Amino acid sequence: MRFTKIKAAVAVAGLALSLTACGGDDGGGSDTEVASDTDFESGTTMADIAERGTVTIGTKFDQPGFGLKNLEGDPEGFDVEVGKIIAGALGIAEDDIEWKETPSDVREQVIEDGEVDFVVATYTINDERKERISFAGPYYEAGQMLMVMSDNDAITAPEDLKANPDAKVCSVTGSTPGENIKQYLASEDQLVLFDVYDKCADALSNGQVDVVTTDNVILAGFVGESDGEFKLVGDQFTEEPYGIGITKGDTDFCEFINDTLADNEDAYTTAWEETAGQVEGTETPTLPEPDPCA
Repeated sequence: MRFTKIKAAVAVAGLALSLTACGGDDGGGSDTEVASDTDFESGTTMADIAERGTVTIGTKFDQPGFGLKNLEGDPEGFDVEVGKIIAGALGIAEDDIEWKETPSDVREQVIEDGEVDFVVATYTINDERKERISFAGPYYEAGQMLMVMSDNDAITAPEDLKANPDAKVCSVTGSTPGENIKQYLASEDQLVLFDVYDKCADALSNGQVDVVTTDNVILAGFVGESDGEFKLVGDQFTEEPYGIGITKGDTDFCEFINDTLADNEDAYTTAWEETAGQVEGTETPTLPEPDPCA
């Protein structure tokens, strides 16, 4: 699987993230193909959704390039487009999708409670989460990095955090990056957790924290929006495979999602290039080989 890397060079002045909706400048969504002749085995999740004629998808509303609400209040980004590809294969048009905000700390819960049909929300596959839910994919591989103010020269890599014990590091409750960064801290008192990354970016801007950490492409989006206020430092220091969260043990649905993405690689590529791929310095990813469904 190819691993998309974003070096600190991404943070140079002039980074620009297009926040216009996919598929054009008029605010409309992309033209996702919608299946008109679905025929699923009775009792499967696919059949239930197709018969219902609507689907509820969990995503984030605070991730530039992946899942962010536009000025009209509609979510857009790479995760949103991946969700539309899956919905289309189920025979569900964009207008029949209900988007539910799913911050990091509630993703497993909304799946378990049946509030969503699946979650596409920069959702790193790991063994702890697999105890509660199952994953299709991965559909993308990211890597964790650090974001600081542009005039901060003290923090250039995660190893610098122990040498700067007064530096506050912000991440999100329930996130993999929030756990990963702990090994680099002088003490856990350095770590500040919010429910969404927007609050971390605001806290960095107003001096409440010194560092924000999450996945590279998410941080690059915030850098691109910051008009030179923020920068990325160092290289990525983890591998974060993003999966699609579904009800635990739903092997049929897992295989359907994996097959759908494999059959729609052109749509996948277009989705990237019109969303997260608008960030200067990113590379168009190749769809990773999926993990076995179980």
